Amino acid sequence: MQEFGDNPVDVRETGHYTEEYVPSFVEKWDSLIDWEKRSQSEGNFFIDLLRKRGVKSVLDVATGTGFHSVQLLEAGFETVSADGSAEMLAQAFSNGVKYGDHILRVVQADWRWLNRDVHGEYDAIVCLGNSFTHLFSESDRRKALAEFYAMLKHDGVLILDQRNYDTILDRGFSSKHIYYYCGEDVAVEPEYMDEGLCRMRYSFADDSVYHLNMFPLRKDYTRQLMTDVGFQRVETYGDFQHTYRDEQPDFYVHVAEKAYIMEEGEDGHSAAVSTARSYYNSSDADTFYASVWGGEDIHVGLYERADEPIVDASHRTVERMASKLSLTERSIVLDLGSGYGGSARHLAEKHGCRVLALNLSEVENERHRTLNAERGLTGAIEVVDGSFESIPYPDDSVDVVWSQDAFLHSGDRHRVLEEVARVLRPGGELIFTDPMAVDGCPTDVLRPILDRIHLDDLGSPDFYRRELARLGFTEVGEGGFEEHREQVARHYGRVLEETERQEADGLGGKVSADYLTRMKKGLRDWVHGGQEHHLTWGIFHFVR
Repeated sequence: MQEFGDNPVDVRETGHYTEEYVPSFVEKWDSLIDWEKRSQSEGNFFIDLLRKRGVKSVLDVATGTGFHSVQLLEAGFETVSADGSAEMLAQAFSNGVKYGDHILRVVQADWRWLNRDVHGEYDAIVCLGNSFTHLFSESDRRKALAEFYAMLKHDGVLILDQRNYDTILDRGFSSKHIYYYCGEDVAVEPEYMDEGLCRMRYSFADDSVYHLNMFPLRKDYTRQLMTDVGFQRVETYGDFQHTYRDEQPDFYVHVAEKAYIMEEGEDGHSAAVSTARSYYNSSDADTFYASVWGGEDIHVGLYERADEPIVDASHRTVERMASKLSLTERSIVLDLGSGYGGSARHLAEKHGCRVLALNLSEVENERHRTLNAERGLTGAIEVVDGSFESIPYPDDSVDVVWSQDAFLHSGDRHRVLEEVARVLRPGGELIFTDPMAVDGCPTDVLRPILDRIHLDDLGSPDFYRRELARLGFTEVGEGGFEEHREQVARHYGRVLEETERQEADGLGGKVSADYLTRMKKGLRDWVHGGQEHHLTWGIFHFVR
């Protein structure tokens, strides 16, 4: 029998999983999986991924009862099979003979000391079957990933899957049971769930019941850990599909590459930031934003009526944000993605504080400096060419970090928030806005917007709350987020109206026809996303 003590939900230890896979449970594991149906559901997904990368040798670190090891051997890969459970390995060895007369090379090993127990380097490591979830401490997870990384060849790949705990935590449990657990005579569901434990219940047709205590890994957290230990590129799939945009998958599959891939442009910025920089430096974009969007505040506005001028609504956003802060003449504010500097000038003039304005577009920065000089603010505002993914200021150096509708342009928002936490002094305030996907929004509905701005995804309120909490920030006000979802469609609709009005008055003589055509389509996509409640926007306010 399994032993969990008097209070099973208190059992949150990495090593306990070896005691959970008792012989009677292991004997039933294959009926839970149903090898034939699972093979049909997976198809050649993993085999194709490995062959595409020229893989020959594979280390299966979560062998279980051997399903994937046998599949790999059948496909011709040199395979070593490791697992922390001796009971599982014994069953796997038997299954190797049963399914294809394969003699598995099995090794009992703890991932945290994998290099001690398993020798050699491999083209690929696979960690499948939701196995990584057995590690309960972050240090264990990092240690295991570092061991995987060390055992891969220089251009090796790690394939790791996990249950979609994000959906379970945020929306409740729902499973189609057509991918991983294909057996029809077993019911699988969480018996208990919190941010630190998912206790799964496995009920079989003979009335026997077993449990596994696992850590509920969030998708973005797992991807971040992989990046932290050195993996250069992480691509995520859902339910053995090359896209999971149509619906929320039951399982995620992460493919992490060890080889160093240069993704930075010649300017030293990341690919996403370089793309944004090139766009905002273009003559068309500079003319459009200066003429149509208001020229000083190029961000989403807070509208009090549908036909309000863009400049008035945009400036109201600045005033609303500034009113939430405790600013003095001694305050140092870092404005990330400062654009033409409307916010920086307001803060310097109305509150007397010093502003450090960091922005990636040199064209916008030149206009910013000119406008500052015209207002006598050159000494109060320092305009700096640079990216918020690598802030050129020391640790604990600013009192406030301010940003408006800029973070969406980063391909690594985790890194941006980490940089923000680094430069903020203890007790410092973070206030920002960002156009976002609503929580749980399927990515496919945002594809027209994402394709235009060359991004894979947008942030969401839950993403920012979760990441800021991880970094030690505390919410100010109710949830740290003042939502104004209705302003998305209203603002982009007003910009579209103003674009068409100025186009009729000769804007086409200043901005290329191609740019205006693409801009109007993009604005309509933003309006549609707002009207369909796929997008949201608002003001975040947190204290470090």
